[in-house]
Amino acid sequence: MLKHKFLTASITLLSAAMLTAQEQEQEKSLYIKGNALLASIGLINIGLEKQLTSKITMQGDVLVSPWKSFAGHEFQYYSVSLEGRYYFNEAFSHWYVGANIATSAFVLQKWNYWKDTPYINDKNEVFTSSNLYQKGVSFILGVTGGYQFKVSDRWNIDVYATIGTSQDFYKGYDRTTGQRYELAKKFNKSGEILPYRGGVMISYKLK
Repeated sequence: MLKHKFLTASITLLSAAMLTAQEQEQEKSLYIKGNALLASIGLINIGLEKQLTSKITMQGDVLVSPWKSFAGHEFQYYSVSLEGRYYFNEAFSHWYVGANIATSAFVLQKWNYWKDTPYINDKNEVFTSSNLYQKGVSFILGVTGGYQFKVSDRWNIDVYATIGTSQDFYKGYDRTTGQRYELAKKFNKSGEILPYRGGVMISYKLK
């Protein structure tokens, strides 16, 4: 009799544990999101954010800037990023911090080349800075801070910004002649700390 009661109790506890685990798994939410702020200037930034635990999520997103020229400057930019987020309250609710890793390919003119100042390379060749642009790839590590809040059962708004260190490998060209203005044998290299992600994401709960 005692053995039978023990077996019954064990089966009951195991069933309850499995049911709880299934309910917890079902409660893990998934949101699809788009950046409304960047969309207003013609940039495409969409992503998915998946809940892993009660306070931790994982987000993957892509950013596409298809502009061959934007306000007179080259600005083609394509990136993918992966980010782990920790919410201080609960997943998808209120303040959070995140660790981000990203890679990008670009054809753009850096902001410090916008003026008509002379650029002189190591061979004393003279170029006009505003005619120069860069083509290459970047590898970026950063930290994110943000705040997400609910506006209805399925809709959230996510406001965030990311800053990090970018390691760039690129070739620089003069747009008037097609000539390389820098003298690296393969790729020129640079590193800088800069804000590289941000905006206002409109999020829709898929499950």
